[in-house]
Amino acid sequence: MAGAEERLQALGIVLPQVSSPAARYTNYVIVNGLLFVSGKGPLGSNGVKPKGKLGREFYTQQGYQFARQAGIEVLAVVRDALGSLDKVKRVVKVQGFINADPQFEEVHKVLDGCSDLLIEVFGEQGIHARSVMGAATLRDNLPLVVDIIFEV
Repeated sequence: MAGAEERLQALGIVLPQVSSPAARYTNYVIVNGLLFVSGKGPLGSNGVKPKGKLGREFYTQQGYQFARQAGIEVLAVVRDALGSLDKVKRVVKVQGFINADPQFEEVHKVLDGCSDLLIEVFGEQGIHARSVMGAATLRDNLPLVVDIIFEV
């Protein structure tokens, strides 16, 4: 059975260099066999971070892609923390904050971009608990931020 690193390669995903935290915190903390990854947003095309709200500047399918990109950013942190994605036992919890217009009702569909990625990369161990919230504002006007807890 293929491991996470092999699946990642088969999907043609190249993890980016780990981005630095945006403020006074660390990218991750490991406690009692759990890896907590701080919130990451999408890198966007050509390295330009997207800015704006879902339901205003962006719509569901664009948000789905942003959530997938944010998930890839998280995976880069995981590899940096552990040396290999194969050291992940399972994805425990995904939390998403969607910078959304108050009328936008598809925040759950947006976060599916990250959830689908995790299941593609980790297989059954990628199935996770999840929370998603619409937010009035996010740092740097990012369209979304995700944070994830892994068992390692």
